[in-house]
Amino acid sequence: MLSIPSVQSKTNSMSTLKIFFLNLLVLVVTGAPGLSAQTNTSSPCNSKPEYRQFDFWIGEWEVTNADGQFLGMNKIELILDGCVVLENWTSASPNYSGKSFNYYNSIRGKWEQKWIDNQGISIEFEGLYDADNKSLNYVGKGFNPADSSWIDYKLTFYNISEDYMRQIWEQSSDGENWTTLFDGHYRRKAEN
Repeated sequence: MLSIPSVQSKTNSMSTLKIFFLNLLVLVVTGAPGLSAQTNTSSPCNSKPEYRQFDFWIGEWEVTNADGQFLGMNKIELILDGCVVLENWTSASPNYSGKSFNYYNSIRGKWEQKWIDNQGISIEFEGLYDADNKSLNYVGKGFNPADSSWIDYKLTFYNISEDYMRQIWEQSSDGENWTTLFDGHYRRKAEN
């Protein structure tokens, strides 16, 4: 014989579901153990020294050329539980800005950067930290739409002092002759 659920059992089931979801909501909102996101101290990016090699770039910087001409502002942030160094570049030139994601790829044992600007130009870099020179040295390739060719790039960040660093960006069409595109002298912005 088929048993047809009574209206009372449907009401009890609905009440039980409501109570379950209400309890679940309370656990999530209050940060119950096991349901909350891991704290960034548990992130592998905070436990291995390789991930901290580029921390010298973190902060807010005023950027000039060697002659002191203002080139732009760069705000560098540590995001994603310490796994990514995020660059937020705003140029002194009108209507130009860009961002980069910099991260240590532990599988490859290299630093990687993905750059994209508001002109749609993207460049991928990879590199290593040189402890002797206190520098992060990237190499990369970018596409030149003007003549449909690939351009080689070198991007070097020098950690000179706590409040001063330098970034040199070079390009080559043949891999032998290099031209400096950008020579940025970074001075840490004074805190208000």
